[in-house]
Amino acid sequence: MAHTADAIQVTTPAPPPRSLFKGFITGAGAACLSATITNPMEVVKTRLQLQGELVSASGNVARIYKSAPHAFMVIARAEGIRGLQRGLIPAYWYQALMNGTRLGFYEPVKRMFTSALHTVAPAASANAVGGSPAPASWVEHVEFKFIPVLSGFTCGISAALLGSPLFLTKTRMQSYSSDPRLMGVGTQHRYRGTMHAFSEVVKEGGIKALWRGCTASMMRTGVGSAVQLSSYDAIKDLLLATHTSGPNPRPLFSEGISLHFTASMLTGFLVAVAMNPFDMVMTRMYNQGVRPDGSGALYSGPLDCAAKTWRSEGIRAFGKGFTAHYLRIGPHTILTFVFLEQLRKVQSKYWP
Repeated sequence: MAHTADAIQVTTPAPPPRSLFKGFITGAGAACLSATITNPMEVVKTRLQLQGELVSASGNVARIYKSAPHAFMVIARAEGIRGLQRGLIPAYWYQALMNGTRLGFYEPVKRMFTSALHTVAPAASANAVGGSPAPASWVEHVEFKFIPVLSGFTCGISAALLGSPLFLTKTRMQSYSSDPRLMGVGTQHRYRGTMHAFSEVVKEGGIKALWRGCTASMMRTGVGSAVQLSSYDAIKDLLLATHTSGPNPRPLFSEGISLHFTASMLTGFLVAVAMNPFDMVMTRMYNQGVRPDGSGALYSGPLDCAAKTWRSEGIRAFGKGFTAHYLRIGPHTILTFVFLEQLRKVQSKYWP
């Protein structure tokens, strides 16, 4: 009987895949918690990206903000905490909608693409000459390298399309300064709140005006999401596989907050590098004024914005606000993934 008992293997069933709705809720919650802490740096980044807009790099123009830390202090002294937290309400709505979609749908979308790959690969092999099966290494390469990027990009552009009106509102509210000394940066839009901003934008150019700059936002968020979501998975796996040297190697990391923190910090830097040029173009597209016919006062589209910026300010303009961008997106990425991991644990325990 002892041999029979020893032969019995007890396996723990894998947890069921997280539903779209639960994924949306945990993703939105994590992003909103992070936004509360990182919104001041978003205000700083927005103003730095608008400073010196279409002014020749060789021109002798006084800069109101000399660096990200200087901008933070100037805004804090002139406008207080209210100035540093401008646009927080539309930021909450945007984070809930955009990141709830992007983070919550990432795993289901990745499963969908993976399932499609395993369906298509055998069919493609059957139609090939000689019916030779698709090489396992090729299928694995697509599954583990390409599908995470495609899934992140798909979720990113979808979320950007949905959240574009909120990001437009947020950008315009953050660029506005109540202090006359700081009003020389970017077009100033004075809105009483999110709904007032929506109504004013619609008055200027109709419903479609709420999606002005949407193409730039989709490019920016698609690239950022592809890098963020695929890099986070890869970096986390790499850290888990890293061991100390010596006769008794041991893992440097195990599942926990320290792993999530380190992976998020490294991911945030990669995201800021990849996304900053697109982010700068998007910020300017959203904040530009409007002509009487409803068209943009400065740019006709993202490519026009990029070309005019290049001609007027040079290539360095595409790095404007990078430090503030990383100081915003680095902590935001860290906090979002740390909050996300913890919220998923809570959800699995209390709302399985």
